[in-house]
Amino acid sequence: MNRRKFLHKSVCASAGILTLPMYSGAYTFDDHKDLIIGHNSHRYKVDLNWGNLNAEKVPVKDCHEIIQDSKGRIVMLTNHIKNNIIVYDKSGKLLETWGTTYPGGHGLTLSVENGEDFLFITDYERHQIIKTTIDGKEVMTIDYPADTGKYKSKEEFKPTETTVLKNGEFYVADGYGNQFILHYNHKGELLNIFGGKGTENDQFLNAHGICLDQRDEANPILLITAREQNKLKRFSLDGNYLSSIEVPGALICRPVIYGNEIYFAVLKSRGASHNGSGFLLIMDDKNEVISCPGATQPIYQNNSLKELYQTIKLFQHPHDVCIDEEGNMYVAQWNSGQTYPIKLTRV
Repeated sequence: MNRRKFLHKSVCASAGILTLPMYSGAYTFDDHKDLIIGHNSHRYKVDLNWGNLNAEKVPVKDCHEIIQDSKGRIVMLTNHIKNNIIVYDKSGKLLETWGTTYPGGHGLTLSVENGEDFLFITDYERHQIIKTTIDGKEVMTIDYPADTGKYKSKEEFKPTETTVLKNGEFYVADGYGNQFILHYNHKGELLNIFGGKGTENDQFLNAHGICLDQRDEANPILLITAREQNKLKRFSLDGNYLSSIEVPGALICRPVIYGNEIYFAVLKSRGASHNGSGFLLIMDDKNEVISCPGATQPIYQNNSLKELYQTIKLFQHPHDVCIDEEGNMYVAQWNSGQTYPIKLTRV
């Protein structure tokens, strides 16, 4: 069954549920029967056919992360070692593939240095961070930080994400390992380590994603997801905890900043009875949730966000989003039956 037929079957099967008041505005159909999801100013038309490829020639396993390079191409990382990197144009046409050595390929970050594109890949099975050229040549590899005393062996180091500063320094989130955040200079030399596993404000349960927030240019900070805690945590660049933003019910993956807004894939809903209960989440410049495509409408009561949960079976473990210059989103999914990305066109 293709994704379009599956979606329509799911909507029909859920029709009795979706007529309840709590699901009001969860989705609509336009005059051409296109599915429209999202809320307020951020609504999207769903394209389930974008990027579909011949799975025998270009297979995927888990589609972990997806970015846009300086040429406008859509670059996706999968942990299928026949073709770890899949490069599309914006129409969904395949341009090229490369990479056969990243069995735990998870995090994908673009770094532009002197006009040249580079990629930072985290591989939790190799227990490494790998920097490559945009066409796949490895230029730097970072192993587990043995000298810190925080790790007994490389197996405890399972990095999930990176973010890169303009000066080439970068941060690594060890989201599947010991939950530390590591700060390196452009040569790959360790400058600082902070965080760690725990429930204190400056600690993490699943430090899954990290990004540099430069919306306030005078005071750049780090945004780090504590996925199992349903929180987005804010840190200074030197590793001091600043504050947390709670997103009740939402297991958020990495933060992606576009303009003055923050976008997230939400792996699943906390209170759902099934695992494939993910959706998307968008925050405005005040860090308030304004739209949840595929989920309940965000509602604040007494300055607290009510718990969010999936309202339509469209997404299954969404893991990352990429936003192009027209505001369209491309959604990569983990453990979703080896499906290719879904495109959401802004309406």
